Amino acid sequence: MESISVFEMIKIGIGPSSSHTMGPWIAAEMFLKRIDHLSDINQVESIKIHLYGSLAKTGKGHGTDVALLMGLSGLNFTTIDTNTIGERFDKIVAEKNILLGGKRPLAFNYETELLFHKDISMPQHPNTMVFEAYLKDGSKLERNYYSVGGGFVATDENNTINKHAISTPYPCHVPGSITEYCEQLKLSVSDLVYINEEAWRPKAEIKHEALRIWEEIKDCIWRGTHKNGILPGGLQVKRRAAEINSKLIGGRIFEDKESWILAIRNESHDFTLVNKWISCFALAVNEENASFGRIITAPTNGAAGVIPAVLMYAYCFLKDFDEEKVIRFILTAGEIGTLFKKNATISAAMGGCQAEIGVSSAMAAAGLVECMGGSPGQVLMAAEIAMEHHLGLTCDPIGGLVQIPCIERNSMGAIKAITAANISIESDPLSARVSLEDVIKSMWETAKDMNSKYKETSEGGLATNISVNVPEC
Repeated sequence: MESISVFEMIKIGIGPSSSHTMGPWIAAEMFLKRIDHLSDINQVESIKIHLYGSLAKTGKGHGTDVALLMGLSGLNFTTIDTNTIGERFDKIVAEKNILLGGKRPLAFNYETELLFHKDISMPQHPNTMVFEAYLKDGSKLERNYYSVGGGFVATDENNTINKHAISTPYPCHVPGSITEYCEQLKLSVSDLVYINEEAWRPKAEIKHEALRIWEEIKDCIWRGTHKNGILPGGLQVKRRAAEINSKLIGGRIFEDKESWILAIRNESHDFTLVNKWISCFALAVNEENASFGRIITAPTNGAAGVIPAVLMYAYCFLKDFDEEKVIRFILTAGEIGTLFKKNATISAAMGGCQAEIGVSSAMAAAGLVECMGGSPGQVLMAAEIAMEHHLGLTCDPIGGLVQIPCIERNSMGAIKAITAANISIESDPLSARVSLEDVIKSMWETAKDMNSKYKETSEGGLATNISVNVPEC
């Protein structure tokens, strides 16, 4: 088993779903490269895409169709002006034409060339896409892609982790390896991660990338706390973060995010007030996520608000929490995420929401304990406690949209992470009866036993008990 960089687990993404939006977008980009490798984009007569399983059932609510057309247009989700996405998509559908790879005008009929096979689930993975390119010489290029969660994409031969995965000096594929190496080398968890991450990039670049993620987190929270209105999708869900922010900050107006954050840091540390801020931070991120905003995928989009909320809480309300601690938080949280990725799943379509909110809460709890001065054992204990109390959490989005219950669920995951951190920092890991390894194993077993209707299909739970009219789905 090869190592995964923490920056594959915590990275810049786009809403509303890492598996249903980012994954398909990346798959479309991969298929374009395959065309260029095996033929020529100018030889393409037509393209057809088939979606199966969860992608077919909730794809429109998650923006899968939008992502696919943006990807085929040669656009990148880390740089695109997100405010233009809706207009670009509508233009392609209306004109029945796409600029393939940003170069070649190609006739494209949305109704007949992007097919949602809702009644068919492929055995390889619930999130299966089949791309077909018909060439001028009568031949066809075909490729299966699987969106396996967190923006990772696999094919029958390979996956997007492999191009970055390498062997690190101290590989940590199971929780026990982390404590073993930390004890052997007399290191903290983040120190160990620093050493392993240098297999990919120099230490200066590690710090730079972590701080770039921190800037994106602050930008996202700032945007989300200063936007009002109704979220797209037809559920008529009202944005709440801006209103909460205005009440908490006393209606004051700020010109930039740094002055706003400084004002929050100088606010009262009253428990109720701090609790409300944590919820506000989480809601802000996931309201941005629900509206095709740029967010930090950590480890998925449906759970994108947990780590930012906990990190912003720590930065604003804990003593001496500086940028160095921000870096160590991100490194530690990311490493915990790789354990779940390698030994279970981070895909709701595979494991329900325990695989998203549960994992993100475990990651955040671990990162927080690391920065509170906890031992490696306490770091792992915090992750275990957070995950333990998310076991069995189902994924049942109403209308297939990443809104209800997803947005509020992020604030709950953040609070559980902080609680888990506070419990572990006051506990002796040697007395713990449950290990992180036990919990990861239990989570994976639960995932496999969970009925498929609770795995991001909108066929169970809240999705079937709440009457709504969502035209996209």
